[in-house]
Amino acid sequence: MGEDYNGSVSRKRSPWGVVALVMLTGIAMMKNGIDVGLGPPQPAAAASLARPSGETFTPLLTPKALSYAPAARVHIPSIEVDAPIMNVGLDSDGWIEAPPPEDPNMAGWYQNGVAPGQRGTAVVVGHVDNLSGPAVFYGLGSLEKGGRIEVSRFDGKTAVFEVYGVEVFSKEDFPGSRVYGDTGYAELRVITCGGGYSKTQGYDGNVVVFARMVKSL
Repeated sequence: MGEDYNGSVSRKRSPWGVVALVMLTGIAMMKNGIDVGLGPPQPAAAASLARPSGETFTPLLTPKALSYAPAARVHIPSIEVDAPIMNVGLDSDGWIEAPPPEDPNMAGWYQNGVAPGQRGTAVVVGHVDNLSGPAVFYGLGSLEKGGRIEVSRFDGKTAVFEVYGVEVFSKEDFPGSRVYGDTGYAELRVITCGGGYSKTQGYDGNVVVFARMVKSL
């Protein structure tokens, strides 16, 4: 667990290829939400990754990537998220585990991937709702480009990311390589359930926030 990190661990980046076959099948996503109520906000067209041909996102600052350290907390000011992070892995069905639904303000970091701030794509997940109502990432779909996400780590550093896209993808056609691929930068994906909802099938998609590190504190 991250709580046991003492700074002595030197971990290489874990390539997403280790679990790429599972992810590319679209089954290694967060499981369906529990109760939707009026429904969480969905990404606006203006937040889409779509850009003019040949244009790519390049931050004004390209800070040096950080070394490995477990994630401790995630802070997203624009949607009032300030949540502790626990380590998660894959469950027996090949899904990325989500934190216990009884704790609505808990996020999870996929510990078999890269750490937030390392070069590569780190992944943080959380519930959109539970039986009691909205959960930690209920407002994730309302994020806009240019928004700020801060992930504090157990080495005392904080990786600061800038949002450059917010999309909702069907679980049946989830673009794993596009979401998890190594862009050459220190990147972050924040994922929760989204899209259409039914009481029998739950959510039919996932909201994915694309962000890139712009500095560390």
